[in-house]
Amino acid sequence: MKSYFKNMKTITKADYATYLGVILAFIVVSICQSQGLVSRSLGGMLVPICCYVCMSVSLNLTVGVLGELSLGHAGFMSVGAFSGIITAMSLQSAVPNDLVRMVIALVAGAFFAAIVGFIVGIPVLRLRGDYLAIVTLAFGEIIKDLINCLLVGWDENGLHIALNVDGTKSMSSLGLSENGIEIIKGAQGATGNARIATFTMGFVLIMITLVVVLNLVRSRTGRAVMAIRDNRIAAESVGINVTKYKLIAFVTSASLAGAAGALFGLNYSNVTAAQFDFNTSILVLVYVVLGGLGSIWGSIIATVVLYVLPEALRQFSDYRMLVYAIVLILVMLATNNPQVRALISRIIPRRKGAAIDE
Repeated sequence: MKSYFKNMKTITKADYATYLGVILAFIVVSICQSQGLVSRSLGGMLVPICCYVCMSVSLNLTVGVLGELSLGHAGFMSVGAFSGIITAMSLQSAVPNDLVRMVIALVAGAFFAAIVGFIVGIPVLRLRGDYLAIVTLAFGEIIKDLINCLLVGWDENGLHIALNVDGTKSMSSLGLSENGIEIIKGAQGATGNARIATFTMGFVLIMITLVVVLNLVRSRTGRAVMAIRDNRIAAESVGINVTKYKLIAFVTSASLAGAAGALFGLNYSNVTAAQFDFNTSILVLVYVVLGGLGSIWGSIIATVVLYVLPEALRQFSDYRMLVYAIVLILVMLATNNPQVRALISRIIPRRKGAAIDE
């Protein structure tokens, strides 16, 4: 056993260290929760933190590994959130077990987000640079507007769906029976949801996200994706199908974001499309950039710290967001310092070509 770990590649050791670190963090937090050491406000943030960790790791696959700037990641999260809510609410009577229903909802969220990612990715990934960022930004806003017009209900006859584009329709237009459930009410969003999300499921989703992303990056497909990022022309010259591999990375990232969105939606009784706007995409992008492009550990740490920070600064009242912005600037300046970057690179191992200075 000792010789096995001695002969193990450094990259493999780093991956196992990532898994182990997340497992230990989960155990420590669970013990603190059982002992009553976690405050109510912090306890309520655990599931959203898990969701945003999955979001930042999945976005790192697009931005850090693929090398394309996407500003519509919140759009995939919203697709997953509302798909998961519709699935969970529709199956309340058929599947009374909350855990089973939640797993089905997460799978549904990931599936529909992957489909949307595939449809959007085919034309969008032919673009590069700023053009790609603009189109993905537009996609996120389009998804938000569509959900604001969406009316969904369920009864014994199945799902009832309508688009209230002209503003003349209401939930009564769906023709639900007396036992029907109103799930999505247009701009009001999804209300009266069953809150079945748990911290344990959030931990499981993080582990699944890490396994998928790390194994993809280390695989032949991941090496092809990184070759495209480093030099598209050279990759094409050796026969790499650029569109195919970019689409694989993009759809995988969208699917994981959809699963995170489903868990996020099932953690709240009321969810609106406004929660998945442009600011959410930028927030996740900040987590990725400050954590380091291509650094999975960096994304995890940056997400946890920056998500908890506004709550920790609540004592500053009206000035807490100003302090938060100053902290972000200081962190960015620190990570641009050569000495700090050298220290971070020793603490957090990275694969070659994926350092912070990219």
